[in-house]
Amino acid sequence: MARKSSSATTEDELEARVSDAAVRLRGFDESPLDARMLDLDDEAESPFLRGQKRVPVRRGALPRKAASRIKIALILILVLGSVALIWITLHQYAARSWRFRIDSSDNIQVSGNSNVSRSQVMEVMASDLNRNVFFVPLELRKNQLEQIPWVQTAAVQRLLPDRLNIVVKERTPVAFVEVNSHIELIDAHGVIMDLPAGQQAKYSFPVVVGMMDSEPVSTRAARMKIYVQLMKELDAGGAHYSRDLSDVDLSDPDDVKATVTDPNGAVLVHLGSSNFLERFKIYVAHVQEWRAQFQKLESVDLRFDHQVIVNPDSAGGNPKSAAAPGSVENAKSAPAPGSLESTTNAPAPPATVQSKSAVKHKTKKHS
Repeated sequence: MARKSSSATTEDELEARVSDAAVRLRGFDESPLDARMLDLDDEAESPFLRGQKRVPVRRGALPRKAASRIKIALILILVLGSVALIWITLHQYAARSWRFRIDSSDNIQVSGNSNVSRSQVMEVMASDLNRNVFFVPLELRKNQLEQIPWVQTAAVQRLLPDRLNIVVKERTPVAFVEVNSHIELIDAHGVIMDLPAGQQAKYSFPVVVGMMDSEPVSTRAARMKIYVQLMKELDAGGAHYSRDLSDVDLSDPDDVKATVTDPNGAVLVHLGSSNFLERFKIYVAHVQEWRAQFQKLESVDLRFDHQVIVNPDSAGGNPKSAAAPGSVENAKSAPAPGSLESTTNAPAPPATVQSKSAVKHKTKKHS
């Protein structure tokens, strides 16, 4: 009986388990989430782990760095191409547009000129009329303008859209100069300038002699440097001795000769090449004494230390020599070459000199 009951119990338990499994299966079919949960539980309980499947990644044909560099290069090419296109467009417009054409001489402004006439400037700029303002050769025009004797420097500027501005700096004359029997003006650099027509400024300069227009400018510049130094020394300290000079002979740089105007007659003074003021003061201090002692005072040579030679340029006899500027009375008894008495008594020929009044008259006649 015991075995029979145990087997019956076993059969009942199996039937109950089968029915429970059927119910569970029906529940899993109705709820997929529960089925997935069951699968996860089964996988967690499984003693074997499956390898995870790798997801394939698609790679590009170029590396990232190379791609970024190519991108930057393309952007730069695009920007430069745009700038070049804009530049070409503007250039074509500026070169062909009528807005930038110089129509007449009214479009050319000239300033800074007083002795340079506008017609002289327009002779240089005539070829630029009806020309595009961008095609005017500014540097070439500047050099051509500076070839005008009165022009020291010139500046040529574009004023858009269709104008030119010319600024002129004129030369400053420092003396008259006698060239080919004509009186003209000369500056400190040795550039000879014509007397301006209808000049308003009045000049009062000595006349420089001993120069030729055929000489190089460098030669005249070196001589004018001596002249400027002479004027500077004679006017030092407010003395203004240069006002007494009518002309200055620069033919010999080692012997500067100045003709001094005087109510009693002009005197040619040899000043040498240095110490102009010191030597000229000797002349000023003793000229009246010399006039009292000698019949006619034509020239004085002050180039030598402790010795003064009176009338060295006289054509009527030999010059007289004095031992020192202060001892003029001893000059008559001082030994000199030739016959001193015959030189003293002989009438001296009139000296060929030019006073300031003669210079002014000659200047007016020339102008």
